[in-house]
Amino acid sequence: MRLFPRLREDIAAIREHDPAARSLIEVLMTYPGLYALWAHRIEHFFYRHHWYFFSKLLATITRFLTGIEIHPGAKIGRGVFIDHGMGLVIGETAVVGNHVVLFHGVTLGGTGKDLGKRHPTLEDNVFVSAQVQVLGPITIGKNTKIGAASVVLHSLPANATAVGIPAEIVKLDGQRVNKEVSSTPAAKEERADDIKGLHKEVADLHKIIEEMKEEQHDSNL
Repeated sequence: MRLFPRLREDIAAIREHDPAARSLIEVLMTYPGLYALWAHRIEHFFYRHHWYFFSKLLATITRFLTGIEIHPGAKIGRGVFIDHGMGLVIGETAVVGNHVVLFHGVTLGGTGKDLGKRHPTLEDNVFVSAQVQVLGPITIGKNTKIGAASVVLHSLPANATAVGIPAEIVKLDGQRVNKEVSSTPAAKEERADDIKGLHKEVADLHKIIEEMKEEQHDSNL
C-alpha cells in the first residue's frame, strides 16, 4: 500500500529537519504537525468524494486538537514538515509540494479578490519561516526560502530567498541581488505611491506657507 511509505516519509522529514527529534517514539507521541498531516489525508479523502460537511467537521476537530487549520480541500504533498505549527492556516485551494517546511503562524491564504484558485501553490522543497503570510493564487518556486514575518503577494522564482513586507528577493541561485532587481512589482508600486504622496505633502506645505505669508503681509498693512 502507498499509505505506509508516505507515513514513513512524514516521520523521516521530521527526523531530518528537527534536531530536537531524538527518537521515533518522541516523534509519534509529541508532534502535532504530524497528527495534522495524517488527519488531513483522511479529511481530503472525504472532501474529494464530496462529503464536504463531514470533512470540514473532522478538520475542525483537528484544528481544536493541534492548533493547525488545514482546509480539507488543500492538496498536501509527501514529506511535508510542520514545525511547531500553532496558528498555521492553509486555505482550500492551496497546493503544497513535496518536502516543504512550514513553521508556526504561516498563512497560505487568499486576498478576497480572487475566485476559483484563491490560494498559493508551493512547489517542492520550499522553506517558509514563522509568521509568513503568502496570499493569493501565486506560485513559490522550488527550493525557495521565505524569511520570518514576510508578506508575499507576488510569485517568486525557484532557488530564491525573499524577505520583507512586501517580500523582496535578496538572493537568487545562491547569489545576492541588488535591491532594485529584487523589488517586486507591488513594492515598486508602493514606493511610487509613497513618493507621489511626499510630493503632494510638500506642495501642500508650500501652499500653506504662502498663505501664511500673505496673511502676515495683509495684517501689516
